[in-house]
Amino acid sequence: MITESKKRDVALVVDDSPETLRLLTDALDGAGMTVMVALDGAAAMRIVDQITPDIVLLDAVMPGMDGFETCRRLRRDAGLDNVPIIFMTGLAETEHIVRGLEAGGVDYVTKPIAIEEMLARIRVHLANARLTQSARAALDVSGRYLLAVNSAGQIMWATPQAQKLLSAILTANADDELALPEPMPQWLEQAKAGKAASNAAMVSFPGNEQLRLHYMGKLGSNEFLLRLAKDAGAGTPAEFSSELGLTAREGEVLSWLSKGKTNRDIAQILGLSPRTVDKHLEQIYSKLGVENRTAATAIAVKTRNMK
Repeated sequence: MITESKKRDVALVVDDSPETLRLLTDALDGAGMTVMVALDGAAAMRIVDQITPDIVLLDAVMPGMDGFETCRRLRRDAGLDNVPIIFMTGLAETEHIVRGLEAGGVDYVTKPIAIEEMLARIRVHLANARLTQSARAALDVSGRYLLAVNSAGQIMWATPQAQKLLSAILTANADDELALPEPMPQWLEQAKAGKAASNAAMVSFPGNEQLRLHYMGKLGSNEFLLRLAKDAGAGTPAEFSSELGLTAREGEVLSWLSKGKTNRDIAQILGLSPRTVDKHLEQIYSKLGVENRTAATAIAVKTRNMK
């Protein structure tokens, strides 16, 4: 069985060979999957307009729109970013395999197809896709301002919070895609390479100096995780640091605390983890001689009003 779930996974098989379609349809149906078939790329695009498959098996060589272009369009136009696409073809040269992977495929199977091997690959890719979808769903629920881009700076996905913010400050291209503005792609290359470690991990948006991008790491072969954060900047009273005996970062935390921000809000604004904010608050309470955020806020407000 492909999955023990009650829900039947849906496979889209795109191939102009009736023999291949018959072979795969019988095998996938026997493995507990629902199978849809398309004889060419155009038919595949029409199908995914109506239903989103869980996996796509795609012939590379077809008349009209070939499999490589079909794969690019499925990714770009049909929104199948998280759906694994496995190429099937008799072309086994390295250049064809590389071309398939660059077009957006996750795997490459040569014909004649070994059914047991194909089913094993499908199981692996379905499991990986579910893990990815679960992780992104968890990020969405967490309210984090996270996004992923490719090496060219094109935005591959973003949590709802980040998507809303990006849509307000970025202009989509002709393909209705959002991408990082210049010179951010160059910054991304530096961050990926770990150059200028003290500065390369973050960058401000052109024309919006308070909004910063933080480089978090590599997710896949061409997928990089970034986090949006608002820099406190001039909005943070530096006086808290000097007058209350706090460090600069503690002064920033106290400033946002006094403005009614939650620990999670402060973490996102300052680009810190919630745990780090908690540690700063412990130090602030100790230095101010108070036991809770209410008392600390009262001191901050009093200090601000005295100026």
